[in-house]
Amino acid sequence: MPLCGNVLPLQRYVSRHNISGSWALNSWNGEPLAEGSYVYIKFERADRTYTMWQNIDSAPARKITGMYNIEIDDELGAVIRGNYDYGNGDWTHRYIVKSLTAKTMVWVAKDDANDISEYVRCDIPADLLEE
Repeated sequence: MPLCGNVLPLQRYVSRHNISGSWALNSWNGEPLAEGSYVYIKFERADRTYTMWQNIDSAPARKITGMYNIEIDDELGAVIRGNYDYGNGDWTHRYIVKSLTAKTMVWVAKDDANDISEYVRCDIPADLLEE
């Protein structure tokens, strides 16, 4: 199926292959992050793992790891879910991937349509990778 305007035609084409790489949370619920705040996430395609660096809910910043999975729901499209390493449980929400381009991705919490996260492709800052 051909792509139109570099946007995937349907969420069912969201896969671990086309979300792999590094992303930064650009806005949450339509608002930019507070100055100095960040969330970076890197998805590894081969083993379905992720690494997240964030300072939103803790000081100092945290590095979080775990596994993710993408399921296709006939009505909702692609739904991403994950869990945290070290027995720390599942993500708070499962997220519908509402849009995905080469540079942006929008998630909406499956159980809360007001929880909207917009991500942009990025390079993870070197100082975070070194930790």
